[in-house]
Amino acid sequence: MTKHSVVDVNNPLLTDWTGPFGGVPAFHRLDLDALKPALEAGMARQLAEVTAIASNPESATFENTIVALERAGRELARVAAYYEVWSANLSTPAFRAVEEEMAPRLAEFESTILHNAALFARVQVVHSGLGRPPSTSDSNPAAVETLRPDQQRLVQIIYERFARNGATLDEASQARYADIEQQLAALQTRFSNNVLADEEGHVTYLNAAQLDGLPDAFIQAAATVAASHGRDAEYAITNTRSSVDPFLTFSDERPLRERVWRTYYARGDNGDEHDNNAILAEILRLRHARVRLLGYDDYATWRLENRMAKTPQQALDLIGAVWPAALARVEAEVADMQAVADAEGTDIAIEPWDYRYYAEKVRQTTFDLDSNEVKQYLQLDKLRDGMFFVAGALFDFAFSAITDGSVPVFHEDVSVWEVTRRTTGEHVGVWYLDPYARPGKASGAWATTFRSHEAFEMTVGVLGSNNSNFMKPAAGAPTLVSWDDATTLFHEFGHALHYFSSTVDYPSLNGGVRDYIEVQSQLLERWLLTDEVITRFLVHHQTGEAIPDHLVARIRDAATFNQGFATTEYLACAQMDMRFHTTDPTSLDPKTFEREVLAELRMPDQVVMRHRSTHFSHIFSGEGYAAGYYGYMWADVLTADAAEAFAEAPHGFYDAELAQKLVTHIFAVGNAADPADSYRAFRGRDATIDALMRDRGFPVPENET
Repeated sequence: MTKHSVVDVNNPLLTDWTGPFGGVPAFHRLDLDALKPALEAGMARQLAEVTAIASNPESATFENTIVALERAGRELARVAAYYEVWSANLSTPAFRAVEEEMAPRLAEFESTILHNAALFARVQVVHSGLGRPPSTSDSNPAAVETLRPDQQRLVQIIYERFARNGATLDEASQARYADIEQQLAALQTRFSNNVLADEEGHVTYLNAAQLDGLPDAFIQAAATVAASHGRDAEYAITNTRSSVDPFLTFSDERPLRERVWRTYYARGDNGDEHDNNAILAEILRLRHARVRLLGYDDYATWRLENRMAKTPQQALDLIGAVWPAALARVEAEVADMQAVADAEGTDIAIEPWDYRYYAEKVRQTTFDLDSNEVKQYLQLDKLRDGMFFVAGALFDFAFSAITDGSVPVFHEDVSVWEVTRRTTGEHVGVWYLDPYARPGKASGAWATTFRSHEAFEMTVGVLGSNNSNFMKPAAGAPTLVSWDDATTLFHEFGHALHYFSSTVDYPSLNGGVRDYIEVQSQLLERWLLTDEVITRFLVHHQTGEAIPDHLVARIRDAATFNQGFATTEYLACAQMDMRFHTTDPTSLDPKTFEREVLAELRMPDQVVMRHRSTHFSHIFSGEGYAAGYYGYMWADVLTADAAEAFAEAPHGFYDAELAQKLVTHIFAVGNAADPADSYRAFRGRDATIDALMRDRGFPVPENET
């Protein structure tokens, strides 16, 4: 481990957070020159804390080992909040240079802690006492400790954090393990930055004659983006989903649709300096080599061992149960679209760049539902207020805008709110919203925290953030979003409510296992289509009139429309992810492998993976979703089942008794209990796949009830 500098108390990124609400990040003092020294100093401080824990002459106990580890690393955690904002929201070439240097050093730092033999020995002592009856004659103090269930789970989580990441290996194997970790950190960072470079560097510019079919609001936003790039009198289609999807849905210009589609799906696969094929192949080889050191056959087996699915086969079984129905639905959807194209006399066969365009035509014909008409009732500000309403009704949260400048923000587009208990006024946390796309910002939508809940020493408020990539409207115009984007907005807010609802004592008990933590977010999507939200917050941006009943009825009638496409493009990714991580990658060629797997799966020609391998950031920019992308479907089984519980409740989706059970057992408990036990406590039984199949309009398998 390289030597790190001592803590510099004058570094603005290291100082204690001051201001209201227990202190907030000093985003107004961001200084990229201070980042590297701050990371180095934060690592040095945490290593000193860890060394003190490991060398403690007293016998290992829950308090002096496990709790002490929970307490360590405060300075580095503060710096990490800034680092993550630069990486996700404010990336620049200068930052990327720092990131590419520091990512492997941070991985080395993590390995140094996890491979500290004296520290792991103390963790083992505490862990060995789990499940043993207290005995006053036992010479091991850890063995006589009586721990609460959440404390026992914390011990297990921390023990696995060490044991599953090389702590049990011999010295030579640990060195190899640490080297792999550093290489992976560097490669995953390069993968992410390559995707971002292709998003920033490939913009399609249109002239006024190429706008047929595009909604006025989209045209205005595209003109604003083009002008910001110095291209007046032109219109920019950026290489991000928020720009590409509506263009593919509404543009009448088929050759342009193909061009935009190909540019978007070729991210990371252009044979240039930002090509990701060789990088992802090496990532897979290194991951495989690392878990082989631990004695596992493949990466997926290691990854799923402590998740709800437990094994790759169980995850694949779920995917396999849904896949045939999704393929059949795609076949029917394509037939409907082809019929429309034929009736127009276009003499074309439906291609991937036609799917959204002709799906919209079928939607209008079948359900008399125009997506652009619906969009007029979906204002970002009103949707945000609708989310606040749901948070108040179900979670007892109130959101109050902070406009006095007391909470610094990292960009002028960011807004902040204080979160309190509606009935008592008790402070809960601060919510940041960063809604708009811009250069240097990662694509998509996500939620994160700058500070999580804890209460083992003192209760601290949560600092949570939601991030989207809506096209920023022209000055003075409202931000109008699609139904899918509105759903995603609610989805990500579900993650925020999960953060704010936490009642766990220890930081490591926040969140949950990867194939469960999407339950909260996917479930919150269901409140978008409740009468209470529709009538109050889905109002026309010009007239202020509520969305008419007949339009709401059409939206509900079309709820399962295009589910073949949506399910297939997702499940193809989930299957590819699992195949990548259950295959010996020694001589793997990513392009060939992707093509062969999709052919084996009988992937329809008209649909592509939602994230092609070279820009599949969920699994190659880091390891959070690696061998875990199936988790959205796993969580959706629980989500659909839970939604049916609300649909059947006496007061529907606003049933107070069921909402309290939801908060207590699904949101507040975090990872302090086994997720399967938590779900049973909420529902009274395990979930089955039948609710999911009904929800998507697919036939329920015969072995389900």
